[in-house]
Amino acid sequence: MQRGKQLGFTLIELMITVAIIGILAAVALPSYNQYIVRANRSAAQSFMFSVANKQEQYMLDARRYAGGGTALADLSMSVPADVSSKYAITVTCTMPTATGNCTALAGIPAYLVTGTPIGAQLAGDARCATLTLNHLGTKTKSGTASAVSDCW
Repeated sequence: MQRGKQLGFTLIELMITVAIIGILAAVALPSYNQYIVRANRSAAQSFMFSVANKQEQYMLDARRYAGGGTALADLSMSVPADVSSKYAITVTCTMPTATGNCTALAGIPAYLVTGTPIGAQLAGDARCATLTLNHLGTKTKSGTASAVSDCW
């Protein structure tokens, strides 16, 4: 009895294909997750820089920085949805007045914009964690990264 030509894959071919796909997924998935974390961090940083720019404009117009719980509203800003789902953005003063506006610290008005990761971003971004930007443009991070430049 003569056998005809067999069509399809053998079991070993199928197992090799599955192994190759598994190896590729094991390498690609962590890289993709880190890419997403960095992209979310970049979006938060961009918004924080926008807040700092608006603060400087507000300072020129009002001779003080906006501060307190209404700082973003005073600056006519709201946190974009793509940022607010990953970071809690706050604007604080060194010395807020009763109305929440920033007063001088040793004669210098000061503010601090803080981006605190929330949810999955918090779990995935231990290297940088909380990001801050102050009135002098000084950037900080609270994570395990060795240098601020690794996060900013």
